[in-house]
Amino acid sequence: MIKFERHLLSNGLTVISHYDANTPMATVNMLYRVGARNEEPGKTGFAHLFEHLMFAGSAHAPSFDEPLERAGGENNAFTNNDITNYYEVLPADNIETALFLESDRLQALNINTHSLEVQRKVVMEEFKENYLNQPYGDTWHLLGKLAYKKHPYQWPTIGKKLSHIAQASLADVQLFFDQHYAVNNAILSVAGNIKSNHIFRLAEKWFGDIPAKSLKENSIPEEPVQNKARVKEVFADVPLDAIYMAFHMGDRMSRSYYLSDILSDILSGGKSSRLYQKLVQEKHIFNEIDAYLTGYLDPGLLIVEGKPARGIDSNDAIKAIRLELNKLMLEKVENRELQKVKNQIEAHHAFEETNQMNKAFSLAYFEMLGGAELLETEKQYYRMANAVSIRDEAVKIFKRQNESTLIYRSNKKEKKS
Repeated sequence: MIKFERHLLSNGLTVISHYDANTPMATVNMLYRVGARNEEPGKTGFAHLFEHLMFAGSAHAPSFDEPLERAGGENNAFTNNDITNYYEVLPADNIETALFLESDRLQALNINTHSLEVQRKVVMEEFKENYLNQPYGDTWHLLGKLAYKKHPYQWPTIGKKLSHIAQASLADVQLFFDQHYAVNNAILSVAGNIKSNHIFRLAEKWFGDIPAKSLKENSIPEEPVQNKARVKEVFADVPLDAIYMAFHMGDRMSRSYYLSDILSDILSGGKSSRLYQKLVQEKHIFNEIDAYLTGYLDPGLLIVEGKPARGIDSNDAIKAIRLELNKLMLEKVENRELQKVKNQIEAHHAFEETNQMNKAFSLAYFEMLGGAELLETEKQYYRMANAVSIRDEAVKIFKRQNESTLIYRSNKKEKKS
């Protein structure tokens, strides 16, 4: 169990503190409630662009990295469909360096023509390298658009098109910052060897005078229920055929999420899992296969992906996957198998709680979901799952009309034949 204390500043900034006397270090985690889901369909990739722009320097810190490195610290950040998260790890005695840097870029970020052009080039190069010029690189562009017809989850964090970033104006970028980067749209979480009352005083010192902003209202369209199976085949210059099967499931705080998570582990949680044992080891239908969740705030996807073995037709491989999914829909999972998966999940949670960075992020993330207390409550949701509820969830999500399947067919195989 991760113990914490909470403090709310008058400007709307939520501060979470976790005291850990067993380390000389501290992690400062700044989570903003903005991700790709908050973008406009014609202006995508902005959330990820800002992950880079936030390191372009600010009024009193032209370089973000140098002061932190002098203080013995390091930093990183990530963006997904729902959030943008920044964190610094440094000696606890030097924590004010991180708080100063975070507060200064929040109120006085260097958003100008030069910084935009520099970071634009970086992001565009990343788009080309990882999404346009990489085998299977366009998977999330294709699969997202196939599975989602209304919701902004239909495009990946990098953005819909390269042109959206290429054509982003300084005014566009400034507006996005003003609408989403605010103390009242952020959660500051600190984990380390600093008492909570001191953290709260420092938060007041560095963030208390920053005014709240009027945030952009999120009018995110609800995704309609899928009532017909969808299939898309693409011929591409990839080394092997590949299959991606996506099934709509519940949102991050729904019962469906936890049951779907257990289902994904039953299917592919290690080499003793069903898909690996049956389709890789026993039948040699796949070279590799996996199942996982997107874990979105709004209803997400359970995805089964695999690369069929050479000589196996993708249609036959898909039938083999469906056969294993049907077993979960028709038969209750044995208690021994279910308990094994639950034990693995418990072990994962225990491991996560030994890492200071994970604790700082998890407290901020669950605070965003509805309260950091949910970090402990979540464990109970997994424990309560039983064979009947697992089967009912399988019936609900693995029905054919809920399936969106993307098939890559290798041009190399065509040329060879």
